[in-house]
Amino acid sequence: MSATAPTWDPAQYLRHAGHRARPFADLLARVPDLPAGPAAKPPRVADLGCGPGNVTTLLAGRWPTARVTGYDNSAEMLARAEEHAGPTPGGGRLDFAHADARTWTPAEPHDLIISNATLQWVPGHVERFADWIAALRPGGTFAFQVPGNFDAPSHRLMRDLAGSPRWGDRLAGTLRHDDAVLAPGAYLERLAGLGCTADVWETTYLHLLTGDDPVLDWVKGTGLRPVLTALDDDSEARDAFVEEYRTALREAYPPGRHGTPFPFRRVFAVARKEG
Repeated sequence: MSATAPTWDPAQYLRHAGHRARPFADLLARVPDLPAGPAAKPPRVADLGCGPGNVTTLLAGRWPTARVTGYDNSAEMLARAEEHAGPTPGGGRLDFAHADARTWTPAEPHDLIISNATLQWVPGHVERFADWIAALRPGGTFAFQVPGNFDAPSHRLMRDLAGSPRWGDRLAGTLRHDDAVLAPGAYLERLAGLGCTADVWETTYLHLLTGDDPVLDWVKGTGLRPVLTALDDDSEARDAFVEEYRTALREAYPPGRHGTPFPFRRVFAVARKEG
């Protein structure tokens, strides 16, 4: 987690569910078939950092006989995810459980461990890769996607404002940057060094957002959560910060004729354990 563990708002997060789900679908499209396990044992799949569970359902759709568990450390997100829990039409099961990615280690062999836009919240997450890959069956896959846009105006302006004389004392250490994610090549090197066949790439999506202050609305569901949490006990200060940030975002992301373009770079990795 970040220095300030954020409180999550599933409804706010899901306001941009379509745009947020696309990277998961693109990641899932590159995940190979699961290894053939014992005939009587269903495939085992974990979604680490499942959030409200809406994209976890895609795993159950692709592997309908699997037991799929979504893990998250947010009670708010898990409560929302529970609406998706239960048996699946193919005879599998989808469930959800509390877990922290900083310490979670599978209690049984898995065929797939996947994580979508979560590991950027986990300091030193590459040090967990060895444990997760060790828990895969031969031929199993570890796959993840993380945002790679920490130098984008949306994040840079937030950090600059949080570190300004007005806010520095209140928000020092709240936001992470340089150590949040690695460069694609660094992920490739780490995964290959753990004995995996690794496929690593990056994509910049150009989301076309609509509505008033849509970039602010987007980050209220994700990157701004640590600030909102840190100022939660002072509504006047929280509103003042948001207004300053809103003004800066309007200049950085002016609306066009058809909406507000919002470039968003993401880094993907699919690592297959040798069989």
